[in-house]
Amino acid sequence: MQRTDFSRMACSIARTLDVIGEPWSPLVLRDIWVGLTRFEQLQADLGISRKVLTERLNHLVEHGVIERRPYDRRPRYEYVLTQKGTELVDLLMVMTGWGDKWLAGEAGPPVLYRHHACGEVSAVDLRCTHCGEPMHAPDVDPLPGPGSAV
Repeated sequence: MQRTDFSRMACSIARTLDVIGEPWSPLVLRDIWVGLTRFEQLQADLGISRKVLTERLNHLVEHGVIERRPYDRRPRYEYVLTQKGTELVDLLMVMTGWGDKWLAGEAGPPVLYRHHACGEVSAVDLRCTHCGEPMHAPDVDPLPGPGSAV
């Protein structure tokens, strides 16, 4: 089934979804981030078909989110996050926070994050880059930007 092309929309959310909006893509990125970098590891962890995994990996490579690196003489590859991909993991951490708050249930969050700088288990906190104050939906007014279609 052909997906809608969001890449030309004047919307950063739509453009991001064009890269990682298919449900397997964020899970592939998560697995690569935690160290599952080889095709067989990814397939085993996700329980995904070879065809779908190949399509997702190729799509993420084409968009510069991951890169393919050979790891032996045969044409076998491992996948590593690029800078673009590493920054997408930040988005996944925000999604995780929402899922932990609203969907984790009585068992609690399935994963905790220890911050390297202080060694404490913490969560992502959105802050304004100018003043450092918390920055959430009720705290901002969306304004047309230079790339706006309006």
